[in-house]
Amino acid sequence: MDRIKGKVVDFLKKHKMDFEDIDVETNVNAFLEDMEKGLSGQESTLEMIPTYIEADKEIPVNESVLAIDAGGTNFRAARVRFDEQRRPIIEGMKSEEMPGVKEEVGKDEFFEVMAGYISDMVDRQESIGFCFSYPTEIFPNKDGRAILLCKEVKAKAVEGEIVGENLNLALRGMGGKGAKRIVILNDTVATLLAGKGSSDRLFGGYIGFILGTGTNCCYVEKNSNITKISGLDPQKSQIINCESGGFGRFRRGKIDLEYDRTTVDPGVHVFEKLISGAYLGPISLRTIRKGCEEGLFSREVCKKVDGIEELETKELNDFMHYPFGDNSLAAICAGGQKADAAAMYFLVDRIVERAAKLTAVNLSSVAIKSDAGTDPSRPMCIVAEGTTFHHLKGLKTRVEYYLTEYLEKKRGIYTDIVSVENAAIIGAAIAGLTN
Repeated sequence: MDRIKGKVVDFLKKHKMDFEDIDVETNVNAFLEDMEKGLSGQESTLEMIPTYIEADKEIPVNESVLAIDAGGTNFRAARVRFDEQRRPIIEGMKSEEMPGVKEEVGKDEFFEVMAGYISDMVDRQESIGFCFSYPTEIFPNKDGRAILLCKEVKAKAVEGEIVGENLNLALRGMGGKGAKRIVILNDTVATLLAGKGSSDRLFGGYIGFILGTGTNCCYVEKNSNITKISGLDPQKSQIINCESGGFGRFRRGKIDLEYDRTTVDPGVHVFEKLISGAYLGPISLRTIRKGCEEGLFSREVCKKVDGIEELETKELNDFMHYPFGDNSLAAICAGGQKADAAAMYFLVDRIVERAAKLTAVNLSSVAIKSDAGTDPSRPMCIVAEGTTFHHLKGLKTRVEYYLTEYLEKKRGIYTDIVSVENAAIIGAAIAGLTN
C-alpha cells in the first residue's frame, strides 16, 4: 500500500498538485497583503467590497420583514419576525425557480418575474431584506449594482443594473403601493448576520463563510481601516465582502493551469476553482486523466476513464464514501486491477485535502484580520454554510485540523464553526430590519 501511495504522491508533486507543498504561513501572509490592498483601493486579487451593513445593531422584536434569498437557481421568500427571545419565526416560505435558469432573459423580465413571486407578500411590508448572491457593488443606501450574473442564471442584461431600484419599478408596475426600502446583501453576509443573530453564545468576532458550488467569506472591519472610501464614521465598523474566490496570490499546479484554460472564465476566481463544489469534480477528472497518461492506473481503468465526459463533485464524494459501491468511479476501478481503487482513492483524497488546506488559509487570514478570538472563552465564530464544506468526505475535519495547528497553536486565535438553518433568509431579514 505504501508503494501505491508513493506513486500517487510522486505524480502529484511532479505536477505541483500536492497539499504537502502548500505552506500555510506564506499563503496567509499573501492573503493578508491582498486584503490590505483591497481595503485601500490598490490593485488586489481580493475586491474587499464594503457592504455598509453593521453587525451590531439590535434586532427589533415582533416586527415583520420580507426576506428574499436569490441564489444559484432558486428564489425563496418568506415573512420573518423575531420573538422576545430573538428567535426567528419564518412564515409563508415559498420557493421558485430563478428567472434565466432555462433561457436568457432581459432586464425587465428578470425583475418582473421576481416581483410576481412576491406580489402577494409585499404590501404589508415596508422593508425587504434581499440576499442577492451574485457579485454586486453595494452603495451607502444599501442598494446595489449587479456586477456579474453567474451560477447558471442567464441574464446578461441585468449586469450593471441597480437591483433594488429595478425590483421596486417592477413591483409598482404590478400595482404595488409606494417604494419599499430594499437592503441588498449577499449570502456570505447573510450567513454572518444569521449566526450572530441566532446564537445566545458570546463570541469574540464573526466570519461568514460559504463553500458550496462556489466560495466566499466576509468579516467585520473597522471603518478606519477602509481607506478607499472617504466619509465613513471612524468609530463604527461594517461587514466587508472579501470575494475570496478571486484570491490569486498562490501557486497553482500544472493541471490547475491546464484546466483553467478550458473554463468559460480563464484567470477569473482561480482560488474558487481549487476548492469549491463546481470545480473539485472536474479538476479531479482532469488529474485522473493525466494519471492515466503517466501509468498511474491499469489499462482497463484508463479505457473506462476515456469514456467519462464529466465528473461532478457529488460523484467524487460518493466514491470516497463507497469506493466499492454503486458510483461511477467505483465502477471504473472495479474493472481494473486490485491496486486501482487504492490509487484512485489516494489521488482524489489528496485533492480534497489540498482544498481543505487552502480553505484553512482563507479562514485563518480573515480571522487574523478580524483582530479577535484570542480569548478561548470567546472564540472567533465561523458561520459556515455550503454542501461542499459540510458533506464532502474529510473536508471539514481537515479544515478544523489546519485551523488548530496553525491558527490556534501558532497564532493564538481560537475558532468555533457553527451552522444556521435557513441562514440566507434569516440574515436577509436581520439586514432588512436593522439597516
